[in-house]
Amino acid sequence: MTTGSTRQLAGIGEDGLHLYTCPLCEAMCGLEIQVADGKVASIRANRADTWSAGHICPKGATLGAVHEDPDRIRQPMIKVDGEWQEVSWDAAFRRCTELLTPVIQKYGIGAVTAYTGNPLAHSFSLARYAGVLLGMSGMPMTYSPGTIDQWPKNLSSHLMYGGWWLFPVPDIQRTDLLVVMGANPAASQGSLLAAPDVMGIIDGIRKRGKVIVIDPVRTATAARADEWLPITPGTDAAFLLAVVHTLFDEGLVSLGAVEPFVDGLARMKEVAADWSPERVAEATGITAKRIRELARTLASTPRAVVYGRIGLCNQEFGSLASWLVDVVNILTAHFDAPGGLMFPRAAAWSITVQPQPGLEDGLAEFGRFRTRVRGAKEVLGQVPVSCMAEEIATPGEGQIKALITVAGNPVLSTPRGDKLDEALPQLEAMISVDLWLNETTRHADVILPGLSPLEQPHHDDLILNFAVNSIANYSPPVFQADDADRPEEWEILIRLTGLCTGTPAEDVDVAAIDDGFFDYMAFTQGLDGAQLRKHYDSTGLAGGPERVLDLTLRTGPFGDRYGENPDGLTLEKLKAQPDGINYGPMIPQLPGVLGTADGKVRLAPQYLLDDLPRLATRLDREPDELVLVSRRHLRSNNSWLHNVAPLMKGKERCTLLMHRDDAGRRGVASGDVVTVTSSAGQIDVPVEVTEAIKPGVVSMPHGWGHGKPGTRLAVANDSPGVNTNVLSPPEFLDEPSGNGALNGIPVTVAAASA
Repeated sequence: MTTGSTRQLAGIGEDGLHLYTCPLCEAMCGLEIQVADGKVASIRANRADTWSAGHICPKGATLGAVHEDPDRIRQPMIKVDGEWQEVSWDAAFRRCTELLTPVIQKYGIGAVTAYTGNPLAHSFSLARYAGVLLGMSGMPMTYSPGTIDQWPKNLSSHLMYGGWWLFPVPDIQRTDLLVVMGANPAASQGSLLAAPDVMGIIDGIRKRGKVIVIDPVRTATAARADEWLPITPGTDAAFLLAVVHTLFDEGLVSLGAVEPFVDGLARMKEVAADWSPERVAEATGITAKRIRELARTLASTPRAVVYGRIGLCNQEFGSLASWLVDVVNILTAHFDAPGGLMFPRAAAWSITVQPQPGLEDGLAEFGRFRTRVRGAKEVLGQVPVSCMAEEIATPGEGQIKALITVAGNPVLSTPRGDKLDEALPQLEAMISVDLWLNETTRHADVILPGLSPLEQPHHDDLILNFAVNSIANYSPPVFQADDADRPEEWEILIRLTGLCTGTPAEDVDVAAIDDGFFDYMAFTQGLDGAQLRKHYDSTGLAGGPERVLDLTLRTGPFGDRYGENPDGLTLEKLKAQPDGINYGPMIPQLPGVLGTADGKVRLAPQYLLDDLPRLATRLDREPDELVLVSRRHLRSNNSWLHNVAPLMKGKERCTLLMHRDDAGRRGVASGDVVTVTSSAGQIDVPVEVTEAIKPGVVSMPHGWGHGKPGTRLAVANDSPGVNTNVLSPPEFLDEPSGNGALNGIPVTVAAASA
């Protein structure tokens, strides 16, 4: 265990030095923030941070600009005759009651839904209290970005390990061979992988071993790798099955120390027999010879790991690809072992990772309900987010009449978000908890703003479950809120929860619901919440997310268990270590970490095997003229950071990447505007000709399409770009999980007409 040194630090709201953990992505970089005259004067890396040790990216350096953004909403707003008015918090909550109560009385709570966005995972309040709104409000169906970016991974982990958030992550700090599929950490830092300075770690791997990137685009990560293997989008599962075939065919399978804890090996061998490298080579674009060589290299390298991420998830065979990444690691003795794929130990556990009632032990009992219009089945409590627009727009029993959005912009971030844009005005009530008047919240009747990141404490919640080290790093707020009496985000969510269950928002007993939530969390740990609350009342920590954090730290793997382990971790002890505490790298944890009843990994879940005939059909399909894939950028984070001026400098990013040969055949050159057409829609976008992409593939970035009337995003609206999700067919899905297929969309491209 390592702890940081301390310096002379300023108090909340004071000028001077503040230490803060960046809340923007999985990297969780430690920052030194200098405040002068009540404003951020500079942000630089905290070299003493026990986790990030001096790493920072361009996004973290702009937190001051986010805080001071003149477009950020600081007071509640209600819409009156189509115009926004700032009001008091009491007036805003009364308006929420006036809007939502008649809807529930007339149609029932089934007519109300919620959309929760990705920033929840990084917010001190929202991460810990979104479960109150989603679990206690009575809303039977809610939506999230999970079904466009990661649900196949949740599904495969649920089926294999008995835990829907039990994600093994690559131990990149100790590996000698890293194979990256569908991920670009040079832009994202890490995704379902939290590690400091991922690209620096990758450079270290190259010095002692090798890095291979398998991706249709020669990303910035691929450019830094030893080898780039351009693969046909949507064929990753077939490629991985051919690797598995080779491992069995050539007698290379070794499970290592986890062999007693793996079930289904014989079944996996039987399944893989039909998937030879020769069978998949043409479809994948990777030769049978290279597939076999890679399988042999993985099997013969003592410390190696395959890492697959969002490009594997949001494609038409996302569940198979996500599952097979883990299978390859297991079969090559690179599972639950240093340098391979390992399970993190979060210093503080998250309520999110608790098993869903009725789906314990990795059960595949999905389709417990289906959507009204499309009949899409529920998987792990979610249906495709692309269903939301049709459920609002289609009249009839069960039609959605009211929507609560929390830190999300689904108009820009979900398949056919333009259709959602058309549907939202049909709602009878829309309430948004958000900091900006964006493409989605412009349709709201009430906007309830939260605090800026620098006005609230920070300690990551869900992200710790993806970290290559076990860390804890509490940050106090840098600034005081402008209005000392304003509610925090967790209180807003509790009031909306109470409103959904029949109490006027302004009359909700926030403390009572908070106490009930705390008691439930304590119950999951075998503790009496009422007794614990007496302890907290005596210490002045009577409620809110800090009380929750103290509970999860104390009952985590390093905690004091309320005195059982006197030297263990508490929030008070963590606050005394402003540079954080690092308990070291991952350790082998099988079988104790598993949620399966028999304590074994299920190598070959039947629910996933049932999807193999669909993949087989894909191998025989005629190639599309062109297919579209998504991409990320280091200076961007979905849509909301496009309003930060320092991050928007440089050349235009919302372009269509196209291979030189494909561009030549269509008579287009860099800078020309082209029309991109799919079965779902059509957009015009500038083209960027390159050789850093596989022929037959084009690429667009995600999260653009600004400039809509009624938004208040001055910087973003000056560089609006176009929304690639207009091209995403809502029914183009990974069938086992319901995840949207945003990669591999068939398109045509032609020079735009004048």
